[in-house]
Amino acid sequence: MIDYTDIFIIGGGINGVAIAADAAGRGLSVRLCEKNDLSAGTSWASSKLIHGGLRYLEFYEFGLVKKALHEREILLFRAPFLVKPLEFILPHEKHLRPAWMIRIGLFLYDHLSMRKTLPGSTSISFKNDERGLELQPHLTRGFSYYDCFTDDARLVILNAISAKEKGAIISTRTEFISAVREKDYWKITLKNVLNNHIFFHYAKILCNVTGPWVKETQNKIRTDLTFDIHLDKGSHIVVPKLYDGDFAYILQHSDKRIVFAIPYLEKYTLIGTTDVPYMNNPDHITISHEEIDYLCSIINRYFKKVIHKNDLIWSYSGVRCLQAKTGHSAATTTRDFQCLTENINNLPLVSIIGGKLTTHRVLAESIVNQLTTKPAWTSTASLPGGDIPDQDFHKFCDALQKNYPWLPKNMILRYAKNYGTRVHILLENAHSLHDLGEDFSHGLYQKEVEYLVKYEWAMTADDILWRRTKLGLEFSEVEKNKLESWLQNIFEFM
Repeated sequence: MIDYTDIFIIGGGINGVAIAADAAGRGLSVRLCEKNDLSAGTSWASSKLIHGGLRYLEFYEFGLVKKALHEREILLFRAPFLVKPLEFILPHEKHLRPAWMIRIGLFLYDHLSMRKTLPGSTSISFKNDERGLELQPHLTRGFSYYDCFTDDARLVILNAISAKEKGAIISTRTEFISAVREKDYWKITLKNVLNNHIFFHYAKILCNVTGPWVKETQNKIRTDLTFDIHLDKGSHIVVPKLYDGDFAYILQHSDKRIVFAIPYLEKYTLIGTTDVPYMNNPDHITISHEEIDYLCSIINRYFKKVIHKNDLIWSYSGVRCLQAKTGHSAATTTRDFQCLTENINNLPLVSIIGGKLTTHRVLAESIVNQLTTKPAWTSTASLPGGDIPDQDFHKFCDALQKNYPWLPKNMILRYAKNYGTRVHILLENAHSLHDLGEDFSHGLYQKEVEYLVKYEWAMTADDILWRRTKLGLEFSEVEKNKLESWLQNIFEFM
């Protein structure tokens, strides 16, 4: 029997899984392949923000900002447990941007989209204000506005679950080898990277959504469609918490770049990002000493607390795929997406360049609109776990505590933030901590691991600790190895 779908998608990042979910929800048969784990590339290495991109106004990207702000509202509705409002504080430095320019920018930011949930921007004085306590004394005033924070890797997983629940086939650890048009379909060659088994799939439509690997993937497809891209590395560092308070800072630099300092996982501060042209293999990306120095120097210019490279708890880097534009620096190159389509013999090839975490849903909708006349649906549908009553996350947490009084509060909160209403699937038939099975440490129990393997395509300790739970910051190497051994034993008998 021929292995056939309407659409075949290459790439398990945020845009690939969003297209899979949208298309499957419109009744199209879909298969997606990812050579590694879902979100293992750029999609888990972002600043983890759902935002319009305040700084893009300076480059007259009004259309992109408006689109992103509209999506911010939609995502707050779709996943109220995962996408959370966050206040941003912008300390003012007169020599970088005049106050009137910032006020105009924030006015536009407040009004480019119908803002339903988040407060508007305000001017603030740091005198006797907790938001200025940890800043350098010369910083006496600033501005406040709101955007949102999320867990980027979990956003990918939720879209993948949505796709699967709508009938899509999600094939991880499956490498795309080649594709060629044959009469009425694309013949696609694939390899199972776990056992090196080569097999074939057939589809009417082929989508190349591989981010920084988009040109490398295109070279494996028999096509005349060509394009140029710009690769840009963005790096982040995580340090012990710099300040108290549930607000972030957006810091200006003389090179026109901005750097965020964001509260992260209760005990840390996330700092980033950089913009560095990248020419090497995107499979192997690490932060450079220069990038660490750059981020530390900006923090030290604004905060009383001085940080050094020895303070780093963790760092990560990702490579963004941007549209190539002559004469543009990485900082000024648009983050909007471009869709290139080649349709020969009614067998379309769709290749995606660029895009932002924030605009993944509208990107997917615009692509699928080109492929079917069936109505769009994702703007009014919750992501899996997002059907929280009245979208009231705090009331939802209180209800969980009443339903599972034996669970520690910190576990209730982590489960609620990660899984939303799907926590009930995770905790099915559990009535005590003992029912959760083996304790791997730091609140990670066997029942959660089994849930992640069964429902979220997790296979390795890294899948679980970094892309599913973020507990990698807490686990020792010994604890990680224990989890890895347990997983290997599980898959050996599956």
